[in-house]
Amino acid sequence: MNQKKLIVITGPSGAGLSDAVAALFRKRSDLATVVPVTARKKKEEERDGIGFYFFDLDGWNELKNTGDLLETTELAGNDYGTSRKLVEQQLSQGNHVLLSVEPERAAQIKRNMPEAVCVFLMPQDPEQLRLRYRETVRNSYELTARLALAEKQKTTSGFCDFQIDSGDFDAALEELNRLIDGL
Repeated sequence: MNQKKLIVITGPSGAGLSDAVAALFRKRSDLATVVPVTARKKKEEERDGIGFYFFDLDGWNELKNTGDLLETTELAGNDYGTSRKLVEQQLSQGNHVLLSVEPERAAQIKRNMPEAVCVFLMPQDPEQLRLRYRETVRNSYELTARLALAEKQKTTSGFCDFQIDSGDFDAALEELNRLIDGL
């Protein structure tokens, strides 16, 4: 039996990451994901393990100090991350683990777990992203900023093991499936 891998799909917004990941989960039974961890306060209606695993600051610091966090990010004063322990649990159960995260977070994962397989997904034709962004942006400043960020993310994606052109969604999905089959 082949050793299962952590597969990290990354790329700029609008590159089709969410659609590709959703299609892979529909098509394949050998994929799992992990619930992210957070030090944010749990809302009354939230349950631990559904959406997030919640930690107080002492618990969060213990995760950091023991090296359990493969990546972390802060958003609006709250900490979020991916637990190595949760990834390894899924791998030991015979599943590939599939995550979709922003490029900066993917780079952290690759540094902390070099055996992870990182895939950068983006249309090769920059006009495709421009057209996709035009559907959702409010003004030309936002369009310019999003295109500049996408280009920056592309130029810093050298940590990724594979680059897949998401300009043709079906071809990109087929390539992702072949890649996973080859792991």
